[in-house]
Amino acid sequence: MNDQTGFSSMNGYRNNHFADDHGTEGTTGLARRGTTPLRLGYGTNGFTNHRLEDVLRVLADLGYDGVALTLDHGHLDPYADDLPRRVTHLARLLDTLGLSATVETGAPYLLDPWRQHVPNLMSDSGAERRTDLLRRAVRIAADLGSPTVHVCSGPGPDGLPEEDAWKRLTAGCEAVLETAEAYGITLGFEPEPYMFLDTVDRCLELRERLGGHDLFGITLDIGHAHCVEDAPVLDCLRRAAPYLVNVQIEDMRRGIHQHLEFGAGEIDFPPLLAELTALGHRGLVSVEIQGGSLQAPQIARRSLDFLRASLPTAA
Repeated sequence: MNDQTGFSSMNGYRNNHFADDHGTEGTTGLARRGTTPLRLGYGTNGFTNHRLEDVLRVLADLGYDGVALTLDHGHLDPYADDLPRRVTHLARLLDTLGLSATVETGAPYLLDPWRQHVPNLMSDSGAERRTDLLRRAVRIAADLGSPTVHVCSGPGPDGLPEEDAWKRLTAGCEAVLETAEAYGITLGFEPEPYMFLDTVDRCLELRERLGGHDLFGITLDIGHAHCVEDAPVLDCLRRAAPYLVNVQIEDMRRGIHQHLEFGAGEIDFPPLLAELTALGHRGLVSVEIQGGSLQAPQIARRSLDFLRASLPTAA
């Protein structure tokens, strides 16, 4: 599949229905529910024991506006033989349920059953497999009407000089951005604890190395910022704001990379949600609690209740 075809040419669905409902403005869920100034979503990686169709129906029934869809073996395998059919079906279901989506590529073992997040764009071998995955994600996002694809750097190879890692990562991103340009999809790079890009500043450096590309954005994970950033989370949010395309949210403790339910960590959420509201953030704010799959519907319900209660009172 070349960069100019994608799955849209196979199913013809997005061109008829998704340009307005799930484009950059992404207001379908908000218009249907109308209860929050922010668009709240939930990550499918927190529902690993559910069929994907059931995940979407649960989230819609609870009142979520969207979904952060992780490409992985269990829900939507980007290497499935019948991928075009699955994407077409999923696009229709999202439209029926009034859910918007962002496409996530952070499944840890998708490309290697033994090692997390490898190969990546900096790897000594196999980097082309990561490039292919990210290009597939861009095409899938286009057919789902998702304006964004979430990306993380992965770890740098042991012994590789930092500048060489930067060069490899930049070159890999340039290749993926060529595909993103063909489909009008923005890459949302996420600072991830203990990866090569682990802070907002390092994501901003990558953006500079890419010439300030218009389709390079930031996905800020609130818990990650609290975990590893030197600056307060609110300052990190403001620094990322000009390029912010998505937000992931959960509770966390300083220095411990464990995604917790709201109230089980140390983060003060109302000021952060107030700042996002004041910024007019239009991307999804998606809950990411991967370890809660056995109680996923209950955790999703409690999370939505918490976020709504934490929003500015004027909402």
